[in-house]
Amino acid sequence: MIPPAPISPDDETGEEKRMENERNVALMLKVREGDMGAFESLVEIHQGAVIGTIAKMLGSASEAEDLAQQVFVRIWKSAGRYEPQAKFTTWMFTITRNLVFNEVRRRKRKPTVSVEEREEESHLVVEDTQTATPDAEVLHLELERAVDDAIQGLPEKQRMAVVLRRYEELPYEEIGRVLSMSVPAVKSLLFRARTQLKEDLQKYMDQ
Repeated sequence: MIPPAPISPDDETGEEKRMENERNVALMLKVREGDMGAFESLVEIHQGAVIGTIAKMLGSASEAEDLAQQVFVRIWKSAGRYEPQAKFTTWMFTITRNLVFNEVRRRKRKPTVSVEEREEESHLVVEDTQTATPDAEVLHLELERAVDDAIQGLPEKQRMAVVLRRYEELPYEEIGRVLSMSVPAVKSLLFRARTQLKEDLQKYMDQ
């Protein structure tokens, strides 16, 4: 008898993702029937990812919670029309994308922070960094802040693609569905984003 082939880590990951999606879909179908407990479970499972994605997109953790709440309100209100034709997370991040892009455009029309306030805030951050002990932890935090700032400087579609790929580890196919783009277009988008990030972070890479 030929022994079964060993399961590779990639196969295990794929199986875990499939089971995770089945659980999400099962919960969402209960939400479609008005099950508040199932909805609360979905919120508990996914609120960290939604808040984190929005915070990276907007550069504000405090505002991210408010917008994340709107995402889940929209999920609840749209539950009656939900059909499991794609992964639940694809649908969830598409709703997140729409609300985030609307907020980004609203900010462009009506800036909430003046240039002077940004300069003052930036100046304070630099001062704090200079007065702190230059140990590994401080340098790590400084690099993290620089990465966040560099991501904030990207165009919104590039920014969303980077956040979904880097922090949520979404495959190209799912990012493409969220952004309504083909896989080659997503790869091209991420290539341009990474090139820009590399340029922006060059001084840290040279240290």
